[in-house]
Amino acid sequence: MGKVREEVERLVLPILEEEGMELVDIEYKKERGRGILRLYIDKPGGVKIDDCQGVSQRIDPILERCNIIRGHYLLEVSSPGLDRPLKKEEDFKRFIGRLIKIKTFSPIDNQKTFVGTLKDYKEEIVILETREGKIIEIPMKNIAKANLEIEF
Repeated sequence: MGKVREEVERLVLPILEEEGMELVDIEYKKERGRGILRLYIDKPGGVKIDDCQGVSQRIDPILERCNIIRGHYLLEVSSPGLDRPLKKEEDFKRFIGRLIKIKTFSPIDNQKTFVGTLKDYKEEIVILETREGKIIEIPMKNIAKANLEIEF
């Protein structure tokens, strides 16, 4: 998947930048015997169905021409949702002050799941304040998954 991801990213980033959008994530999976390439996109104010359709219509012919993925596959372009993943340094900096959930590869203080307010991001360290008021420093290399948490 690494090579497919890199090639897809290289091809779609210029198109998304033209549209004022960002690439949040790329997934390529086999589901029910067929390949599915999912692109998650976002923009200020959120992504609408028309945005996804427009991006799909621009990207699909380019991907077909470049033949990055062998065989038949389905292209899906989608919003990352309210609980969007946080993957890059820019994501963590952008969402300072928001409630997030982090799962780590290895435990910190005998715990692998943390929910709290993203306080800061410095030098590959995510600084989180838990609901109990405890400050946790989590190295990026220890983060298995991070998402915005939906606030009610």
